[in-house]
Amino acid sequence: MNETSRKILILEAFYGGSHKQLVDYLLNILQEDGQQNVHFISMTDKKWHWRSRTSALYFAEQIKHTSQNYSSLFVSSTTNLTELIGLRPDLITCRKMLYFHENQLIYPVRKHQERDFQYGYNQILSCLTADIILFNSKFNMTSFLTNINSYLKVMPDYRPKNIVEQIEPKCQVVYFPLNITLPMNCVADVDRESQLLHIVWSHRWEHDKNPTSFFDVIVRLHNEGYQFRVSVLGQCYTDIPDIFVQAQELLKDHIYKWGYQEEKQDYIDVLKTADVALSTANHEFFGVSMLEAVSCGCYPLCPKRLVYPEIFNDEYLYNTDQQMYKRLKDFCQHPNVVRKHEIEVDLSRFDGKKLRSKYLEFFR
Repeated sequence: MNETSRKILILEAFYGGSHKQLVDYLLNILQEDGQQNVHFISMTDKKWHWRSRTSALYFAEQIKHTSQNYSSLFVSSTTNLTELIGLRPDLITCRKMLYFHENQLIYPVRKHQERDFQYGYNQILSCLTADIILFNSKFNMTSFLTNINSYLKVMPDYRPKNIVEQIEPKCQVVYFPLNITLPMNCVADVDRESQLLHIVWSHRWEHDKNPTSFFDVIVRLHNEGYQFRVSVLGQCYTDIPDIFVQAQELLKDHIYKWGYQEEKQDYIDVLKTADVALSTANHEFFGVSMLEAVSCGCYPLCPKRLVYPEIFNDEYLYNTDQQMYKRLKDFCQHPNVVRKHEIEVDLSRFDGKKLRSKYLEFFR
């Protein structure tokens, strides 16, 4: 098939946040590469659970039937690829690429009985159907592959065999592409040495990002009389957890910015004024917001778990909430320590410009 006849289909069932960033990046580089025959269908970033359950049927109805078969299909693991191919068998001949922003096999549910087996099971089925399986980090890939067998043990009987052996050869890691030059559009116009330490937490307002640990430590600093500014960003959906409402009132004298920044440049502007970017996550497979903060000059402080040891060295990791508290307390007292620190994080690994040829190769 020659270059001009290639027909590419990109589907995204949760078009928001990092999912949107990746798809927009793909559409842009494919256009720059001269690919004119790219079809894109998306669903809004609402009601994730229902997107995961039903997006395959929606896409099956929306994809046009044509005389020319698609050469490539790119879909995130939010969609059950197996269901989609079953509904649209005409897609079976194309190269089917499955991208994992996260995996459901180790999602941190509050109680074991709350885990919905179907979400992880759908991802396993999708892997069996896919031709290429892409993960945004080694941690994501390893945690998925090493937990398949234990996950399937929940089945009372007739458990499948050799699933990992079928899936693993199709897997590879390709880091999430970042526009690491974007923050240079904003230059802080304040004398930062005269300012209080500015702490930013820029994650989804949901329990898997562990806001409780963050607010426990920040409120403790407040109660003990330490001076600082804080910005709590990140996206929230239908229900705002009570802890955010309570913390907003308690910390009102410290708040610089509060809530999701609709415009990307406004978000970047906040990061450019911040000194420390903090994560307390219990569920993280790449950490776009932390790397964006680093590219803006923020000192990263992350738990020593999940993907973070893959990206950050020990200088930027803590083991316990008490260690996090001590680090932040010291930074409140000596903010210039972090402001003058030269951050040792190799952002070039995630530079979208450098990753461009890697991503394009999947569509050729």
